[in-house]
Parts: sequence; C-alpha cells; structure tokens
Amino acid sequence: MQSAPAAANDLRAQLDPLAQLATEAIAKARQAGAEQAELSLSVEAGLSVNVRHGEVDTLEYTRDRGLSLTVYCQGRKGSASTADLSPDSIAKTLEHALAIAHHTEADPAAGLAEASRLATEFPDLDLWHPQPLDAENAIAQAKACEAAALAFDAAISNSEGASSALGQGISIYANSHGFVGREASTRCSLSASVIAGKGDAMQRDYDYDSARATGDLRSAQAIGSEAGRRTLARLGPRPIKTGEYPVILSAELARGFFAHLCSAASGGALYRRASFLLDACGTQVLPEWLQAVEDPFLPRGMGSASFDAEGVATKRQPLIDNGVLQHYLLGSYAARKLGLESTGNAGGLHNLLINSNAGDLNELIGGINRGLLITEVMGQGVNLITGDYSRGASGFWIENGEIAHPVHEITIAGHLPSLYRRIEAIGSDTDTRGNIRCGPLLVGRMTAAAEG
Repeated sequence: MQSAPAAANDLRAQLDPLAQLATEAIAKARQAGAEQAELSLSVEAGLSVNVRHGEVDTLEYTRDRGLSLTVYCQGRKGSASTADLSPDSIAKTLEHALAIAHHTEADPAAGLAEASRLATEFPDLDLWHPQPLDAENAIAQAKACEAAALAFDAAISNSEGASSALGQGISIYANSHGFVGREASTRCSLSASVIAGKGDAMQRDYDYDSARATGDLRSAQAIGSEAGRRTLARLGPRPIKTGEYPVILSAELARGFFAHLCSAASGGALYRRASFLLDACGTQVLPEWLQAVEDPFLPRGMGSASFDAEGVATKRQPLIDNGVLQHYLLGSYAARKLGLESTGNAGGLHNLLINSNAGDLNELIGGINRGLLITEVMGQGVNLITGDYSRGASGFWIENGEIAHPVHEITIAGHLPSLYRRIEAIGSDTDTRGNIRCGPLLVGRMTAAAEG
C-alpha cells in the first residue's frame, strides 16, 4: 500500500480515467430516461499540522472523493451523491437521482446551461504546484512560525498555536451536452496566533498566508513575527466616544466588505428578492473612480477557472465600471428565474480585482485627523435584505495622522448602500490571498459605538 504522502502525488494522473468514468455515467443516465444529466466528481488529498508550544497538537492526512449526479426529466430535477466510485455504487446513485426527480415538481428554470455557452478553450492557469505531503517538513514550518511569534517580545505570554497545511485536488464536470471539463489545483497555508499580556489585560492576534504554491508563501519567520507584532500592538486598549468617524478597514476586512456587495448581487439573493441591490443593475452603487473587474484567467489566482460550475465559459468582465454595477452574478438557474443570461458565475466569483486610488495603509492613516483603523470584526450583523450593517470590532484610534492607541469592544454600523458610496480611498497594498483582491479602504463616515 502506498503511504499517504506518496498516494497524494498521483492525483493529476487520474484526470483522464475519471473523465471517462463521468462520460460513461452521463451516457447511462440518458439511457435510463434522463433528458439531461450532469455530474461533478472530485478527489482531494491534504495534510494539516497544528503545533502549540513547540509540540505537535494534531497531525492529519486527508483523502476525500465524491460524485454528485443530477438528472432532469420533463423539468423535474433529481440529485444524488456517493463517495464510492465503483460501477455498482454509481448505478445506485443514478437510480436514486431518477427516483427523486420522479417525485419533485417541474421547474421551467431547471436544466443544464445552454450548450452554446460552454467553454471550448482551457488555458493553463498555473494552479498545479504539488508538494509531497511531508509531515516532518510541515511540522518544522509550523514550529518555526510559532517560535518567531513567541520570540517577538517578552510580553508575548502564550500561544494559541501555529498551523501548516498542504492540499491538492482534481475535479471533473461533465454534462449531456458532451461537455467534459477537468481541473487540478493546489493550495497551501501557514499561520500563527499568540497571546500577550496577563489576566484581564490579555490580547491575542494572528497572521497567516495562503497561496497556490509553497514558494509564494511568506517565510515562517515573517508570518510569526507579524503575528507577534500585531498581538503586542493590541495591548492597552482605551475607550473612545461614540460618534461618526472616518474608518479605515484593513485590506483583510476590505475583502469581506466587498464580499457583502457580491453576495447581494448574486442570483440566488435576487430571485428570492432578498437583496438590497434589487433593480440596481446599471445604477451607481460605488464612487465614480472605483473599478472592479473579474479576471478568471489570473495565473495562480485563488478564484481562477476557465469554466464555472455548470461548464459555462468564464470571461474577463467588469462588475463595477466607474461605480456603476454592470451586471449581476448569475448561474443558469438564477438567470432564467430573472429573465437574464448566465454570467459564468455558477459556483461563485472568479478573482475580483478592485483598483486603488491612494498610497499604502500608512498614507491613509496619515490623512486622518481623528478616526479609526479596524483590523477585526465579529458577529453576523449583516442583513443583505435591508443593507443594515452592525459588527463588533477592534482596531486602533487615529489622532493627527498617527496611531494613538488600540480600541476593542466597539461596534461599527451603517447602511451598506450608503457606506459603499462613502468610500473615499482604497490603498495600494493589495491583499492577494483570496478571490477578491483589494487594498485597505477608507469610508469617510461610519458610526462607531463604544461599549456601554
């Protein structure tokens, strides 16, 4: 038997056999009476390590696989899944999917994406950078990261641990239009979280990095030291007065802030009429200088793909142009419900690139007389139906263009449509670790409420 690390390295060689398996399963679905059929199949392998105080806390190898089969019969949809890729198991999965379709209501919006929209070109997006799933090396990386964080300053009193992870996966999407798409990608990450201070004065923070290739990760020393620096900076928080202030969201939080906009622009929220962006397509929702372009062909991008979850070809396209929302984010089902066409976003967004109009974070801070830099938000206070926004937050008070002191246990709030229009600047130090790439952003006015 292959060891877990060795077995993981042959994944991409399985793409062709699995594509053949998917093609045969689709053909059997058609023979069994399905008018249309689609199949998603994935195989993943990974390693994750957690250490604390220099000792291994957890070590886990994973190897997962799954197949999901969907059939359409006279507008009725049935889906079933299995982790067993044997012929008998796939046959039973098909039987279950057909049985489910027999009992569901017909839906005129159900069905495959239009054949004319399916991808025909599959450029190399440089997403495959496999590494041996080497536990000893992963442990060494995590230990080095934690050690750097603990050594940053004597005030760093404890550790919540450090982690190192490697993952690789392949996937097949096939449908009865004759489409067969193959994907192979890798991911890796490294992080550390430590605690500073004593008793009620303790504070924690962390840092991390993630990438497609291990060579693109920042060093364990750099990540650990940044975790220590962030933690130390949070000691000695002081209260602020409740009021309206200019607020900078760190680049990490800016990504999430724009993710709320993308969620509100998604087809599922719109056809359910559960979005504050209803009827907003073609209207100005952000400042005129702001551009947001979706680029699915970004090499090594976290959201790069030549086709979406339905096989529809992706394309480089503006989501926001001069502040105007150009289109919604639609898969085929949502598009039919709305009387529109798919935008190639079934399954999500593909690398949204948001432009900057300012210098780095330090320059944004330097331009504020009295305001806040927010580095952490908590809670689920985002209502995509009304646009109401209220999150617990921590960060730093800015006075005369400089960080004055940390703050915590405050609440930042506002109405998202207004907050988006109040964005005054986006910094040049872009966070590239997710499928939304954005620098720190400055909202000209936001309510900040102190505890009590």
